[in-house]
Amino acid sequence: MRVVLDTNILLSALISPHGAPDTIYRAWRTARFELVTSHAQLEEIRRASRYPKLQAVLQPAKVGVMINNLQRALVLEQLPHGFEADDPDDAFLLAMADAGNADYLVTGDHRAGLLKRGHLGRTRILTPTAFCADVLKV
Repeated sequence: MRVVLDTNILLSALISPHGAPDTIYRAWRTARFELVTSHAQLEEIRRASRYPKLQAVLQPAKVGVMINNLQRALVLEQLPHGFEADDPDDAFLLAMADAGNADYLVTGDHRAGLLKRGHLGRTRILTPTAFCADVLKV
């Protein structure tokens, strides 16, 4: 099973160690699924972790460990173009799901319109809570 995690899920896993995002991140670390990421997402994590509001709650060392861990995921070099999302900054998530042949895209961002979409081809788009309940069965 291949899964794309929105950057907000990955950062949330670092901020709140007992929530659904952390449960999902730990499930990947124990090989419950294959994670699909990209160089674009790794750069987004680096950039977002430097935002003042996130610097106050993120430990740089933990961000570095996460980025190193993500290097062991399926890291896509190039992403296809032509994907549209309500938030143009999230179009790359749809491209990752398509290029990585993902079964699921997990996002907590209701404003971007991804959750309303529900799916992209064979990829189901779920909240972290739904992914934990329906897929991980936790």
